[in-house]
Amino acid sequence: MKILNNSLRIISLMSVAAILFFTTSCNKEMEQFPDAVVTPVTGPTLDQVLQSNADDSLYYRMIVRGGQLGLINSAANSYTMFVPNNNGMKAFINAASGGLIPMMAPNFIFSAFISNSLPAASAAALVQYNTIPQVIRSESISNTFPNFYYPSTLNPMPAASPFLRLDVYPSTRNGAWLNNIPMTGLNQSASNGVIHHVYTLAVPAQNYLWDRISTASDLTYLKAAIERADSGVVASSSLQGYLSMFGPNFTVFAPTDSAFKVTLTGLIAQGLIAQGVPAQVALGMAGQLASTPAVFTNPLLAGTLTPQNVKGIVVYHLLGSRAFTNNFPTTETAYPTLLNSGVPSHPGLKLKAIFGVASPFVAAATVKDVYNNSPAANIIINASPLTPDPNGTSDQQYINGVLHKIDRVLLPQ
Repeated sequence: MKILNNSLRIISLMSVAAILFFTTSCNKEMEQFPDAVVTPVTGPTLDQVLQSNADDSLYYRMIVRGGQLGLINSAANSYTMFVPNNNGMKAFINAASGGLIPMMAPNFIFSAFISNSLPAASAAALVQYNTIPQVIRSESISNTFPNFYYPSTLNPMPAASPFLRLDVYPSTRNGAWLNNIPMTGLNQSASNGVIHHVYTLAVPAQNYLWDRISTASDLTYLKAAIERADSGVVASSSLQGYLSMFGPNFTVFAPTDSAFKVTLTGLIAQGLIAQGVPAQVALGMAGQLASTPAVFTNPLLAGTLTPQNVKGIVVYHLLGSRAFTNNFPTTETAYPTLLNSGVPSHPGLKLKAIFGVASPFVAAATVKDVYNNSPAANIIINASPLTPDPNGTSDQQYINGVLHKIDRVLLPQ
């Protein structure tokens, strides 16, 4: 019973896209290193600059705790450091302590937490992640879309390779940012590098995109859609596989379960009505069919929700690069998705961000299919800025990409 054939008109080229996607878009692009003009500076080294600034004392304490003074005090190498001031470090420690250390506590309490409770390995990883092994002054930071990336000094798997690095994403589009964290002060020079101050500490991701998608209670339909798309595909070449590995770099626009239910109910009802079923009866039947993620494997829909067609929908929700909302255009602009790997002429998705008046953070953001067949999907912006995995809804940072929850399913035709 092919009850969706008259309503879900997924173009046959999406089968081609599903094949070509795996051969063209899942290798990480070449590392990007824009030319940076480095002017030798005499004077104190990075560690000495930080030590001399009282408002950097907590970050300096973390450098000492992590045994990273040797990384930044040598004149033989140059670095860019992203450093939160004491208030930014307090915000991090307040969260890391589970709120046990209040923001109003004196500095020595926070310093004691760093020295006694923050594991030395964690302190080292945090410093390394917020350090780039080259000098990048603000005038050399890209303002293009998507976010430009640089390898940090943090190697999460040194046993696998000495060259693996977690990337960071500085940007000067719509302000100055590290990932989705505002920069608050730029270009403090040292003899062996430069310091950019940031609003708070950038924390390296611990999990993969699939870890979030496969466990989130409100992304069960997306999980089921990906599993349907992977039917008959070997694990190493599957969507789930790429969403679970180091190397690829994606942006996932993740429709919530309620979004999938609304879209699938409407499409199924349209198909039933086209076959002569009365509207009210069709709507009730459609609601029942779409009421669980098992809709993707329901035999009644097998002829339309094929693995190829579902894969076409899923890859339309993926960009082949990492894009934080603060890097979105402020005027609605179209960009290609992974569907374009197999259908180069497809017009992609339109993105737009709206920034708050009293805050540097994005207040609203939308994603829209370029055919304008439906209203734009809203990115569900974090209830409070910088809310991390697993509680946030936008700009969720993972080892292999970033995830934004959206309130509509995007259809490529």
